[in-house]
Amino acid sequence: MDETLPAATVRTRVTVPLRFPDGYVTTARVHTFHGLVDGREHLAFGLGEHADADPPLVRPHSECLTGDVFGSQRCDCGPQLREAVERIAEAGGYLLYLRQEGRGIGLYAKLDAYALQDGGLDTYEANLALGRGADERDYTVAAQMLAALGVDRVALLSNNPDKAAQLERLGVTVADRVSTGVHLSPANAGYLAAKVTRADHALDLPFVP
Repeated sequence: MDETLPAATVRTRVTVPLRFPDGYVTTARVHTFHGLVDGREHLAFGLGEHADADPPLVRPHSECLTGDVFGSQRCDCGPQLREAVERIAEAGGYLLYLRQEGRGIGLYAKLDAYALQDGGLDTYEANLALGRGADERDYTVAAQMLAALGVDRVALLSNNPDKAAQLERLGVTVADRVSTGVHLSPANAGYLAAKVTRADHALDLPFVP
C-alpha cells in the first residue's frame, strides 16, 4: 500500500428491503461507519451472499441525485445503479454509495456545469470552466469502508480506470475489472462519448473512434 489508510469501523448494520421502479426487489444489509476521513455519511449495501464471494463484486457508485432519484437522462448514473444492484445481488458483494455528487463538485455546481454544457462544453470542460477539477472524486473512503468490512480484494464493477488505480494505491487488490452495460440515450450520447475520450472509460460506443 502506497498510502496510509486511517482506520474506519462499522457503526450500524440494518436490513433494508429494496424495490426499484421497474419492480425489481432485493434485500440489502446497509452499513454505516465511524472514522471516514471526509466526515460524510457514505453507505455500504451488502447484497447477495457476499460473505461467500471471493472476490466480492464491488461497485463504488458516486451519488447522483438527478439520475439516481429523478431519472435524469443527461447521464447514465441511474441505470448503472439499478444494474449494479442486481448484478451484485446475483454475484455477492457490496455497492458503496459515495456522497460525491457531480464528480465531487456538488449538486449546485453540477447544475452550473450542465448550463455550460448547454453552451457547447463537454462534461469535463464544464467542470474546469467553473474552476474545479475535471473529476474531484477521491476513493479513500471506499477503501476505508472495504477495510472495515474485512474486504481487501475485489472484482471491481466499473468502466472507470481511475477507480481501480485509486483503490490499488490505497491497498485494495483489484482482482478483476467488470464493465457495466452501456446505457445510451439521445440525451446522454455526448456525455458518454466524453467519458471515453477524456477519461478512458471502457464503453463500447459505436460513434467513438
